[in-house]
Amino acid sequence: MLRAAVSAAAMAGIDAARDDLIADSAPMQLNICYKCGCGEGTSIMNMKTTGPFDYVIVGGGTAGCLLANRLSADRNNTVLLLEAGGKDDWIWIHIPVGYLYCIGNPRTDWCYKTEPDPGLNGRSILYARGRVLGGSSSINAMLYLRGQQRDYDEWARRTGDSGWSWQGVLPIFKKSEDHWRGADEFHGGRTLDETAGHEWRVETQRLSWEILDAFRDAALEAGIAKVEDFNRGDNAGSSKFEVNQRRGVRVNSSKAFLRPAMQRPNLTVITGAQVKRLRLDGRRVLGVEFLRGNEEVFAAAGRETLLASGSIGSPQILQLSGIGPGALLQRHGIAVAHDLPVGENLQDHLQLRMAFRVQNVLTLNTMANSWWGKAKMALEYALHRTGPLTMAPSQLGAFLKSDPAQPTPNLEFHVQPLSLDKFGDPLHAFPAFTASVCNLRPASRGYVRIKSPDPRAYPAIMLNYLSAPEDQAIAAQSLRLARRIVLGTQTMQKYAPEEFLPGSAFQTDEELVKAAGDVGTTIFHPVGTCKMGRADDPSAVVDPQLRVRGIEGLRVIDASVMPAITSGNTNSPTLMIAERGAMMVLGNRA
Repeated sequence: MLRAAVSAAAMAGIDAARDDLIADSAPMQLNICYKCGCGEGTSIMNMKTTGPFDYVIVGGGTAGCLLANRLSADRNNTVLLLEAGGKDDWIWIHIPVGYLYCIGNPRTDWCYKTEPDPGLNGRSILYARGRVLGGSSSINAMLYLRGQQRDYDEWARRTGDSGWSWQGVLPIFKKSEDHWRGADEFHGGRTLDETAGHEWRVETQRLSWEILDAFRDAALEAGIAKVEDFNRGDNAGSSKFEVNQRRGVRVNSSKAFLRPAMQRPNLTVITGAQVKRLRLDGRRVLGVEFLRGNEEVFAAAGRETLLASGSIGSPQILQLSGIGPGALLQRHGIAVAHDLPVGENLQDHLQLRMAFRVQNVLTLNTMANSWWGKAKMALEYALHRTGPLTMAPSQLGAFLKSDPAQPTPNLEFHVQPLSLDKFGDPLHAFPAFTASVCNLRPASRGYVRIKSPDPRAYPAIMLNYLSAPEDQAIAAQSLRLARRIVLGTQTMQKYAPEEFLPGSAFQTDEELVKAAGDVGTTIFHPVGTCKMGRADDPSAVVDPQLRVRGIEGLRVIDASVMPAITSGNTNSPTLMIAERGAMMVLGNRA
């Protein structure tokens, strides 16, 4: 298995590096006091109420960690952060290739499963979401991508708030960013005299592969320009992805934002806290009821409760609290506090995996199936923090149009120097690479709906992939474009590429849509289930200030508020939402 190969390689060399990595990911001191949050450590066994706090944040993930930092910066604000998972002190969170151990592992992942999906030819798939401090930023691909200017200008149009436009959000991205190039018109960077901000480190990757360089050259031959920066508003072209790492070690939101704030006496963090419901008085949220072990605790919020549990967790909590589609709630015996379309509008990027056998070139398949290759990987990481153990799941990307009529690129390629049948399976014994392609602006919509009033029961996650006819057409176009780059260019011929997934037998549009259902899988970008919008938008759950419509003292601040998915990976846009959301909460509206 790929994980076994990585383990054999890594553990041989990590002992020499362990002290450095453990220091980098040292466990934080959790401040837990159930009367005032002062850190004195009163036992939960004897206390059923905690607070009041000014702000209760539900979810210690990508958005929640940033919110905790920004809101507690004012010592007059008392802040409680609740996280269902544990601390991010496991070494595999911090070694970049450790995502192989974290995804599908209940120590760090909710391990959701989707409903059987007709678009996937009836398949149900793993739907990984982070269940640990740092959330999905602790287990994700680490790719730093903002999307396109068009995305945010469309958000501004849909919400009526120019602050969500590209010009409005660019300074927000820059505020938290610490880019390897330093500060310029498009990027943020920390200077020596700055003491706050710029925590989100962005670096280049620390390895290279000939086969990926060849794919980039082939893409140029096919008319796709080489570019150096995907994050200037127009991401057309091919480039190596930049990553959230620092010198070969993952940077998650816990490390970037939460740990620097943990010594503040006004910040309390509780892990292992499974939220049961929000407590309401009429249509005002008073705080959060949560389970910790066998005990039930109420955390009172004096000012606001902030949901930051992501596009699966936030709608589930709202529905359990009586805020959601009335018929759904009544079916599960939950009193309806406010009828809203919570959980609808689910969007995701479906990646179509194409794999090609090659000759005359090294791939990770070759290295991982050799003990010498494993030893070399381990030694390189131990000595230099470079090489395959620093790998993001994809190293090379390309953004292009499925057809000239598209206003901006609507496809994203993730290219990897490896191949396997599916995640968790062994790498193939022969040299090969994978070129995955996804539709960046799918028309298909799914939903998240509770299946039980039990907060520990997982909700139904239905993506409805490829249900829209235009998504089917784009899927067929995408597979043909990948073939054109790999099989139709002179550049790639020296490697004698041979398509084996999905295979050359699929040629007609109908056959290619069937193939897409066979090889398609999530790229873990769920958004939109608590959509923001104008007051006259019946599909909106929150307003442009992220306040839940018709409910007082409650905001949602995470990826679920996106009205439309961004044209790229979604983690850093989620941080931007949290940064702007924190400014709104504090009254400094961006």
